[in-house]
Amino acid sequence: MRVNLAHLREHARRGGWINFAVFEARSSSGTRDDNARLLAELTAKARGANLQVDQSALAFMSGGRVQFFGSPPLVEYLSESGLPAWTHTIEA
Repeated sequence: MRVNLAHLREHARRGGWINFAVFEARSSSGTRDDNARLLAELTAKARGANLQVDQSALAFMSGGRVQFFGSPPLVEYLSESGLPAWTHTIEA
């Protein structure tokens, strides 16, 4: 299965840079534990593809709106800024 992902680098609030990945995916059950496992798997695959990932999140539609699951600071950032454009795909 191919999964869209956005790999971006932004200024961190406390200085420096943060590299993050946002995956267009959700576990089939939608449970917190299964989403956490899926996020860990996708993050490992992105790192294995030589992408630097400091924080990561899943993005998916639920109730007619985009929901984010993952690193709390990244989820907060995405909630304010919106869904980024996809930059890569990865096999899951």
